[in-house]
Amino acid sequence: MASLLKYLLPLRLRLPLLHRRAFASKSIHSRFRFSPPISCCNARHSLTTCSGKIDSKKDDDLLMKELRLFNTMTKRNELFKPKVEGKVGMYVCGVTAYDLSHIGHARVYVAFDVLYRYLKYLGYEINYVRNFTDVDDKIIIRANELSEDPIKLSRRYCDEFHLDMTSLNCLPPSVEPRVSEHMSQIIGMIEQILKNGCAYTIGGDVYFSVDKFPEYGRLSGRRLEDNRAGERVAVDSRKKNPADFALWKSAKEGEPFWESPWGPGRPGWHIECSAMSATYLGYSFDIHGGGMDLIFPHHENEIAQSRAACHQSNISYWIHNGFVTIDSEKMSKSLGNFFTIRQVIELYHPLALRLFLMGTHYRSPINYSDMQLESASDRVFYIYQTLHDCEIVLTRHDQAGWKDSIPTETKICINKFHDECLTSMSDDLHTPVALAAMSEPLKTINDLLHTRKGKKQELRLESLAALEKTIRSALTILGLLPDSYSETLQQLRNYALKRSKLTEDEVLQKMEERSKARKNKEYEKSDVIRKDLAAVGIALMDSPDGTSWRPTIPLALQEQLTGS
Repeated sequence: MASLLKYLLPLRLRLPLLHRRAFASKSIHSRFRFSPPISCCNARHSLTTCSGKIDSKKDDDLLMKELRLFNTMTKRNELFKPKVEGKVGMYVCGVTAYDLSHIGHARVYVAFDVLYRYLKYLGYEINYVRNFTDVDDKIIIRANELSEDPIKLSRRYCDEFHLDMTSLNCLPPSVEPRVSEHMSQIIGMIEQILKNGCAYTIGGDVYFSVDKFPEYGRLSGRRLEDNRAGERVAVDSRKKNPADFALWKSAKEGEPFWESPWGPGRPGWHIECSAMSATYLGYSFDIHGGGMDLIFPHHENEIAQSRAACHQSNISYWIHNGFVTIDSEKMSKSLGNFFTIRQVIELYHPLALRLFLMGTHYRSPINYSDMQLESASDRVFYIYQTLHDCEIVLTRHDQAGWKDSIPTETKICINKFHDECLTSMSDDLHTPVALAAMSEPLKTINDLLHTRKGKKQELRLESLAALEKTIRSALTILGLLPDSYSETLQQLRNYALKRSKLTEDEVLQKMEERSKARKNKEYEKSDVIRKDLAAVGIALMDSPDGTSWRPTIPLALQEQLTGS
């Protein structure tokens, strides 16, 4: 049984002990207490972790798969080496919570959820920090429009964001700090920047002096004069350099404020992330991520602030995802060309949206369209239907009677998929390649389930069990494994009915009409019924057991897809 067990275990359970320990820890999502600002002298390895100790022994015969990530700072793929062996500190800029999140946000957090999951799979202990900006001009403007307290409004949209992330199957981060709860850390960092001579005060405002930081622009490759004056702030003629940016803004009438050494006010946008990342990860940590729109000025300013507060500040890897576009234009709230996550998952299953977002490499732009969502929905239905059919067959047989081996062809199929999946994921998270690699093992399962030759194959059940476990493990890494295949399939059917504007009773009635037409040899009428249903995304499937239906890509979109 031992040789068969090798194939029945999920991929992650066949990793060496070092890699497995992270999965055995009871809680990877424990919350942290707020801590005071971290001084420069103790920031080097100030990495708080969320799970138990890792055994540092390595099995020389089973080395960790090398992970390479594209570093925006160096503009090249680099071998990932954490600052502390076996542990990773990762900070991802969160949403400014003043409205429902759109699918541009979904792309950011799905992309970094995949990275988080894959790092866990490789055995790392991860302190994943993702903030909420709950103090900002946009929040104040929206709150005034709604006659609502800004902090309460932001809290409400933070809760809505959590619901969206849960629906997309994104794991919760280790900690989610909020700006409003970290004013002492923010003020402390601003004081340190002033003390180090890299900022100045004007009235009750504090500005960072970009002239004091010669490396400004290194991340983005932009010249100092290209800085976008007015990014989330009004242009101020009092500044020494138009590119200088606010660290602290003096209070204005009707706005929330906090007391500070410079008078009542609130922080600038950029300082928030520098202070919160330092609080939970130290000034030096492994990964800082976000959308490409944050490279400049936000992340550029973060680097300047953090280095000004602590010269030893260093982030090893800057990682950024590409935009979601509509008609080749970036989707954003400011442009008004966006769809909220809620709008999309009204018509499409959240896991179909997740697969759509992962179907393009995270650094490339992805164009949103109904055709792409239909295609993703069709794909997840095929994956889950195949695995559900496999599950049904396996549950009908007693595992005790199985042999302790699988055919060579199945071994080759599994090993090929395993290698393609891990190789693509370890090469800067090439999820499209990993998803495409599933095609062969899924086809093999369907052959074993439905073809005459497959049903007669020796060790058929053992092969099905091994293939299903392998794909299940890959789906877990990608965040695509549902709680139940059957429930998710029914949900996908319900979504298809909603898009078709038909009820299931109406579909069943059409199927009955078609059955009668076929019995009466009215084949033209039968074909019209089938085609009419296919036009709205309902495919009829004839078999010896009768006719059933499943969701499909609507006929017009299929023609568009094959014609493109």
